[in-house]
Amino acid sequence: MARLSSKKKSAETRENPYIGRMISAQKLIKASYFAGKNFFRPPLLQVIRSPAVAVMVPIRSLGPSHTERIAQHLLGLTPADRYFRFGYAANDEQIERYVSGLDFERDEIFGIYNRRLELIAMAHLAFAVEADFTSCAEFGVSVHAHARGRGYGARLFDRAVMHARNEGVQMMFIHALTENTNMLIIARAAGAKVERDGSESEAYLRLPPADLDSRITEMVEESLAQTDYKLKVQAHLFWSVLRIMQDIRRGVRAARDCTSS
Repeated sequence: MARLSSKKKSAETRENPYIGRMISAQKLIKASYFAGKNFFRPPLLQVIRSPAVAVMVPIRSLGPSHTERIAQHLLGLTPADRYFRFGYAANDEQIERYVSGLDFERDEIFGIYNRRLELIAMAHLAFAVEADFTSCAEFGVSVHAHARGRGYGARLFDRAVMHARNEGVQMMFIHALTENTNMLIIARAAGAKVERDGSESEAYLRLPPADLDSRITEMVEESLAQTDYKLKVQAHLFWSVLRIMQDIRRGVRAARDCTSS
């Protein structure tokens, strides 16, 4: 009987990888330290990394102060990406209306910034407002074309799942176009059940309850992401001031050359 129970538990773990898959705080802190060492490199410098080296992707929670960058991110999506993200060919006015209607008090918005403080990927975890479905949430994600292929969509999904668990969500839904294969691959890899209905698909994933590990991991990840963002802001200001000084120096040098000739 014990052996049978063990097999059943193993099968459940394979179906839902979010059971017992939290990253330890020690690994997160170590990854953050090594990632932070490169913040003050010139923004255009290409750093070559071995593909075997895992790099932590700081994902932070976004608030109302990030509204402008959220709008810039969504408006910067290609027509095809807008179609996949919203399920229709959203124009600029519709996107601006969507952004102005974001409820930062109820929902959770997550984002990934690059070193130039561009929001290159974001996710929206929308909690159900109906009283009968308070334990449900819907997930939506968008990634800029130049940032694709780095697993940002899957990372954002993992982050949203962890937060949803800690908020008592039991079921996460993903509504996607059937042709949006990337989103459906992420959902299936997480153990979600996908039901196809013509041109649209509905994926839903049952979430395990929160535990001490999930709560501590989210706290550590958010703290590291906040620190990462502050360092990026400081680095951005540093290089902006340096560029201004270099422009002034070049102007002074050019003026000196003109007067001497």
